[in-house]
Amino acid sequence: METILFRNADKTFLFPQKKGLKQFIELLFKKEKKGLFELTYVFCSDEYLLGINRSFLQHDFYTDIITFDLSENPKQIIGEIYVSLDRIKDNAKTLNTSMKEETLRVLFHGALHLCGYKDKSRADIIKMRKKEDQYLSLYNLSLEQ
Repeated sequence: METILFRNADKTFLFPQKKGLKQFIELLFKKEKKGLFELTYVFCSDEYLLGINRSFLQHDFYTDIITFDLSENPKQIIGEIYVSLDRIKDNAKTLNTSMKEETLRVLFHGALHLCGYKDKSRADIIKMRKKEDQYLSLYNLSLEQ
């Protein structure tokens, strides 16, 4: 059984080196000392994710990611992460970064939520950004080797 799955809802995720990316996300969980059992990323549009946001969280706004922790045992993380490729594209433009970099940041962000990191308070956001940057750097280093 695969530990990390990439699924497409109404958008298709095209990313070179998917196998290496999955291995890196598994490494992220190991470095955070979390046991990953299964993680599914679902790639979708703004409208698709807005429907999930309204239905499950009672929020009526666009977002780039929604993470669901489905774990029954904290030592075996099971999660579903819904990712809006439309929002990532817009955010990359706004933040003046590449689509690849913003996609990686969002994928790591969702994984970090499952590892226990939050992003509600200012202090939590700073800690989350620091971790995202750390894993982006590590990932980019791993590509150079």
